[in-house]
Amino acid sequence: MRDTLTGSRIRERRQICGLRQAELARQVGISASYLNLIEHNRRRIGGKLLVDIAGALSVEPSLLTQGIEETLISALREAAADAVGQQAELDGLEEFASRFPGWSGVLAHMHRRVVSLERTVETLSDRLTNDPHLAASMHEVLSTAAAIRSTAAILAEPGEIEAEWRDRFHRNIHQDAERLAESSKALVAYLDDNEGQGDLRGTPLDAVEAFFAEKGFHFPELEGTEGGESPQLAPLAAAARSVAEDLLRDYAADAQVVPMHELTLAIGETRPDPLELANRFSVDLPTMLRRLATLPEGVLARPAGIVTCDASGGVLFYKPVAGFALPRHGETCPHWPIFTALNRPLVPIRRRVVQLGRTPAEFDCYAIAWPQPTKGFDAEPTYRSVMLVLPVDEVSEPQETVTQVGTNCRICPKSDCTARREPSILSEGF
Repeated sequence: MRDTLTGSRIRERRQICGLRQAELARQVGISASYLNLIEHNRRRIGGKLLVDIAGALSVEPSLLTQGIEETLISALREAAADAVGQQAELDGLEEFASRFPGWSGVLAHMHRRVVSLERTVETLSDRLTNDPHLAASMHEVLSTAAAIRSTAAILAEPGEIEAEWRDRFHRNIHQDAERLAESSKALVAYLDDNEGQGDLRGTPLDAVEAFFAEKGFHFPELEGTEGGESPQLAPLAAAARSVAEDLLRDYAADAQVVPMHELTLAIGETRPDPLELANRFSVDLPTMLRRLATLPEGVLARPAGIVTCDASGGVLFYKPVAGFALPRHGETCPHWPIFTALNRPLVPIRRRVVQLGRTPAEFDCYAIAWPQPTKGFDAEPTYRSVMLVLPVDEVSEPQETVTQVGTNCRICPKSDCTARREPSILSEGF
């Protein structure tokens, strides 16, 4: 029911800004009478017109369509969904947020902090697993400590030891202790150096994705016919900067062939069909999927996520969306359309997908795999795959066939899956 009050919010914001109805209408290119109908909630509004009005009123489009408390309510709903063994009264969520905004903010903040801490634990665990320097240093420390313990155990045994052997054991302990001290210093220096850079994400791709997330995955400076000046990449390390430059180069190229203004008009208020839009703009489907995922907030009815991977299934880029959980590292469910596309290169794939879990989420997924340019004749092609993820809303058409996917086999509740690699821990009573 919130979106039925968009016009009222526009009128309130216009009055706060001190704008007359005719003045605002002239700025966005519509008649004053049509704006009057919108402000009295007698005409629906969306797409480019909503974005233009929000820009003229200097607010985010979501504040006009959802209300200023919608972000808080959404955060509380997520906290309720993640609460194991607790049942929150979701029917009274809006009343609770309006009556107790302070306590609502505290709960939302605590939930965000818990999620952030869980993410930190995951990234540090991943770093212990994948960082070769850290793994080698830990192995050196543990091996040296084990050698010291073994030698000390021999010296602690009852009975006399010949002086020559006792001196040799003492010398070994002294040398191992010195080596342990040097290894520990080197390990601490390595960790301190990385902490000083403010990057505990473990890999360049993680750092790049965090950088894109801070920008909202949208770069206005790269929009336009000729592109603009690239965003500042100085905070990123050299490896992450190289990855970001490649992604931003693709972004600028996509923006030139699919201009933002024309794409916004083409989408309008309808749910986008990526293949139809690709044909309309005479571009390939991967370009259109990337473009739709980088639209600013408010253009699409709901935010879009995207994933790209190589032929090994390794994720190259990941933009999350609410409810969509595809592991950034490690094994994941092979039923995701992005992996299906790798078996059928150049064939567009669309699937309605439901992700199993405590709070099942449903998505429309569009995927395609395509070969990368080769540098010579008879060269083996390398493939990449991309998948656009659009959350299913109430007005979406139901699909007869829905593909069930999990996060990974260890926590997937589906018992009759033909692609299962190992038993789920859920079968063990967890």
